[in-house]
Amino acid sequence: MAVRRRVVVTGRVQGVSYRMACASEARRLGCVGFVANRADGSVEVEIEGEPDAVQALTEWCRRGPALARVEQLTAVEIPVLGETGFAVRRGR
Repeated sequence: MAVRRRVVVTGRVQGVSYRMACASEARRLGCVGFVANRADGSVEVEIEGEPDAVQALTEWCRRGPALARVEQLTAVEIPVLGETGFAVRRGR
């Protein structure tokens, strides 16, 4: 049964290819949703998929790509939307 989680990551997470690396990892894990930069300098990720895959991507978000420096991650469960695919969005 699919679950969906909204993750907000703060720190040095913009300008370090975080969104592209996150999308690549999401697709590898079979997750759907999106990743987007936010105006406050954080990155927002909505992850939907099997619970183990959503948890794996959440843990990846705690580290991010090599040049990122994650300071904080918050995560909340949200309703499943039944999306297909994982998108990289410009900003929110």
